[in-house]
Parts: sequence; structure tokens; C-alpha cells
Amino acid sequence: MKLEKLEKGYYYHIFNRGINGCAIFNNDENKAYFLKLVDKYLTDKISIFSYCLMDNHFHFVIRVNDNEKIVTQALSNLFNAYVKAFNKQHSRTGSLFEKHFKRIKLNDENYLKQLILYVHLNPKHHLNIDFETYKFSSYQSILSKEETKISRDEVFELFDGKENFIFCHKRRKESLNEKYTFE
Repeated sequence: MKLEKLEKGYYYHIFNRGINGCAIFNNDENKAYFLKLVDKYLTDKISIFSYCLMDNHFHFVIRVNDNEKIVTQALSNLFNAYVKAFNKQHSRTGSLFEKHFKRIKLNDENYLKQLILYVHLNPKHHLNIDFETYKFSSYQSILSKEETKISRDEVFELFDGKENFIFCHKRRKESLNEKYTFE
């Protein structure tokens, strides 16, 4: 299978999971370290619109701001640095992630918005955890007044403002609740 090229100026869904579904984050420190590496390797090469780190997988919605080879190499460096540290910490060897990180090019603004919602609601969908308080997603960073590497203003612009951003998330959460309610 040929991998999607990361073209400058385009949006992508970047994701991967642990090999055989295994955990890639065993604790909050692993997740915090992964985000630190994201900052180290990807700052100024991409814009982040949303992310969520779950125990056995992660999602990022990004825009590529540099040429393909630079961004692809930076992502490779990030993943390699993380795996090396994880393996050392947990006295293990070998692959941690599935072969290649997945990337899907987004060509539609509506799909981009729906994907941001999907990424933020991952804790609700997978673990029935409140996405609004989940620590390792960009949702709180976007709503906070604190400085962030997330493209907050662009996200709010996509959703026609902060209030609509919150409303769309709550509406999607309600539809998830209805989906799992049995009568």
C-alpha cells in the first residue's frame, strides 16, 4: 500500500496504534513525554488543530507547513525517539507502533470539523471518559486562555466561534450517548 504524501498547505489526519493493539502509553508520564517530543520535532513544521492520546493509539489533525521530506523525517524522528525511550523505560525491544503511521489527506472543510470532534471525543467513545476533562487531548488547550501550540484561533474560525465549538462537541457527545442507550 502506497502511503499518502504529506503536501505543504494541506490538512491530514495522522494516527497510529500499538503493534497488535498493545499499549503505547503506560502512564501519564509517557503521554506527557510524547507531547514534549511533538513540540521538539514538529514546531513550525506543522499546525496542530486537534490531538488525543489514548493508551493504545493516538490521533492528530494537522496542517503541513513545510515540505514533505522535512515533515516526514520530523515525524519519523519523533516516533523513533519515543520508542527508544519507551523501550528503555520498560526494558523491552522491538517495534512499538504498527509499521507506518497512517495519514489521510483532508479535502473538505466539513470533514475537517467532524474529524476534530471525533478526535476530541475519543475518550468518550473508547473508554466512556468525559472528554471535557480528559488531560491528553487538545480540547482543554483550545478552550483555555493559556498559551498553546494548538492553532486555537483557526479552530474557532472553522467552528464560527468558541461557543459553537463547545456546542458542536456537546451535540456530538449527546449523539454518542443516544447511540449507547438501550431501552
